[in-house]
Amino acid sequence: MLTARERIERQMSDPSLVRLHRKLSRLKSTVTMMNTGAHPDDEQNGMLAWFRLGLGMRVVIACSTRGEGGQNALGPERLGPLGVLRSRELEEAARAIDGDVCWLGHGPADPVHDFGFSKDGDATFTRWGEARIVERLVRAYRMERPDIVIPTFLDVPGQHGHHRAMTRAAETAIALAADPNAYPEHLAEGLKPWKVAKYYLPAWSGGGDTYDDEVPPPDTTVTVVAEGREPATGADYDRIGEWSRYYHASQGMGHWPKRPDTAWPLHLKLSAAGSKAEQSVLEDLPASFAVLAGLPGLPANVAEALRSADAAIAVAIAAFPDRDAIMKALTEAAGWLDVAVSSAPEEFKTLHGHRIARKQVEVDAAILDAAAIFERAYVDPSTISPGSVSEMTVELGDGAKGRKVDVTPVLPAGISASPRSHGDERVFTLTAARAAPLSGLYLPAWSALGGNGHACVKVSAEIGGRMVTGAFDLEEPFAVAPAQSLTLLPDALVVPLGTKRAEWPIKASISGVDAPLSFKTPAGWVMKKTDGGWTASPTDAAKPGLAEIEPQIDGRPAFQVTPIVYRHIGRAGFRAPAALKVLSLDLNLPEGARVGYVGGGADRVGMWLARMGLDVTELDAQALSGDLSQFTTIVVGIFAFGIRKDLAAATGRLHRFVEEGGHLVTLYHRPSDGWNPGETPVRRIEIGSPSLRWRVTDPKAEVTVLSPDHVLLQGPNVIGPEDWQGWDKERGLYFASRWDDVYEPLLAMHDPNEQPLKGALVSGAIGRGRHTHTSLVLHHQLDKLVPGAFRLMANLVQPA
Repeated sequence: MLTARERIERQMSDPSLVRLHRKLSRLKSTVTMMNTGAHPDDEQNGMLAWFRLGLGMRVVIACSTRGEGGQNALGPERLGPLGVLRSRELEEAARAIDGDVCWLGHGPADPVHDFGFSKDGDATFTRWGEARIVERLVRAYRMERPDIVIPTFLDVPGQHGHHRAMTRAAETAIALAADPNAYPEHLAEGLKPWKVAKYYLPAWSGGGDTYDDEVPPPDTTVTVVAEGREPATGADYDRIGEWSRYYHASQGMGHWPKRPDTAWPLHLKLSAAGSKAEQSVLEDLPASFAVLAGLPGLPANVAEALRSADAAIAVAIAAFPDRDAIMKALTEAAGWLDVAVSSAPEEFKTLHGHRIARKQVEVDAAILDAAAIFERAYVDPSTISPGSVSEMTVELGDGAKGRKVDVTPVLPAGISASPRSHGDERVFTLTAARAAPLSGLYLPAWSALGGNGHACVKVSAEIGGRMVTGAFDLEEPFAVAPAQSLTLLPDALVVPLGTKRAEWPIKASISGVDAPLSFKTPAGWVMKKTDGGWTASPTDAAKPGLAEIEPQIDGRPAFQVTPIVYRHIGRAGFRAPAALKVLSLDLNLPEGARVGYVGGGADRVGMWLARMGLDVTELDAQALSGDLSQFTTIVVGIFAFGIRKDLAAATGRLHRFVEEGGHLVTLYHRPSDGWNPGETPVRRIEIGSPSLRWRVTDPKAEVTVLSPDHVLLQGPNVIGPEDWQGWDKERGLYFASRWDDVYEPLLAMHDPNEQPLKGALVSGAIGRGRHTHTSLVLHHQLDKLVPGAFRLMANLVQPA
């Protein structure tokens, strides 16, 4: 349940008059537009804010992945947990501009997922399946029925392959969505063919620090111009777009441009009239009920009802903030829409019935808000396990007094509700059946109209002589989760072949309902209970490879539930099967190494160095300002210079550490991560830009050793071809493009049909010490237990 301060913050960020104004502004237009992208944060938020809040369009963000293959500037979440975090970020970003989200991919287990990076659409389709993503877009078009589709990026060389694939698929799906013979299973599900009226491309380049479009954008056929400011907030529409981008905090988004954008050029590629110049994207579209009323062949009473509804909506909008006048006008509008629906010809309803149906829901939502019927709803506890009980409380507003109000919980399968009381609060006991399924981690959609999550509340009230109904979200998401969560520390062992060590202590912590813990062990390993926990022991000499020990709670596979809590998204969680992984490998550690690790929270390299058996100290601000000579090696984690101000302030001390005999190892940094080429490294190192050109995305890319006899490649582990096998996602990114002559490049690699890059690993003797900079994604390979990454990492941290 939210704390008092959290509720105050929610209310402060969502003033009731702003909320009501936006519910009214939805009613201005009967047009739906869809923005397609590959990742959360791909939206063109300023333009979308104008479409939705300035023109009143319904805005749908169609996103193919959950962003699970990206990076995280906030904390330790990676892969699945990062997908949950970024999904919530996009939902909150959509809330800021009152838009909807349609998810096309469903997490890392789905073929359509964020696998990191590719440089062309074909490589992306190899992973996603072109037919699969096209079918999902066709389904989205038929479900959401957009009049306008606009991808954010162009399908051109130099652009992210995921972007290129989505843009290509978005166009391919348009003809198929209108074809009644395409995907007959859709028709069996009740979906109908839909013709997208207009398909636009951005007439701007997707270049910048990351991308480098090789061809110019298409000619501008229309320019979207945001006029004035949003009346409810007084903010520029592009500023509101940045309010939206603020929620993509894990990607470092949310900027304050000195001058907000007011114009966005577009190229009309597909329409019934072909590609032509326009004054407005709304040309030739049924943008209001008044326009619909003028369509030829419409019965006079239906046309009159539509015109009357349009006029009543205009009265309601003009009446803001007079709630009584708004309710009166919208109740009249609702009545006229009922007449239009009941009398309209079938052909008209096939083409435009969804517009009226959507407006009926939006009118009801605005009436309920104007009437102050609903206050809040919450479940305590918000997460329950099969067989357990929780309580839902629905607080009604002052407007509910004296009115007939019905409250109905909308619950997932396996959850039942029993009402307990009435009055200003409606309380329900929620009971989860013992066979209740666990909640999915990735919901398929998010709606600005409410009703999101695994559970919500449906509220109906009698207002102006009619029953008005709306769906409302809970303050915190409701979920059914395992009764226990198991945390193993450590959850992975790194076992050098030939080690004399006989056992590894394992701490097992169970939260939730108490139950017995046991382990299923593979051949060669045994788990023993001890007074302090458990020990893992080999039954014979370790053999190279990866083994997995499966923990069980009460005889069933155990889960680890990881909470994800950030102020901008609230509370979420990720669930995965618990496991103790054991990597046995040929690994030698450098003698006498004493490692200081400076992390920014974006990698777990310090942890892995300790698990390898090295002497590791995490360096905080105080330690950085202390005696660094006690360390032979200092490792700086990814992004750390941009995240930690104390590290940036200690740059001079790190340089002296090297000059006096220390070994400084810096993991990759983006140019934007506080990396000043002439000041941050010990000697000048420039990070390549745009970064698309300075990365190797093929994890199987051939690696050429440029200096086979170099100390970092010869000991204590001899790095050979087998150490580059089994890499996951990619080889490296943010490669160095130029460097001082003191540095020597040790490796060369490249993606297909590209020139070799030599900035993946450079090292130089400076003074009595050494500085090594690597752009290899070693932190990710360590997380994936890739043997070669551990062997190379052991070499890199050797004393200078």
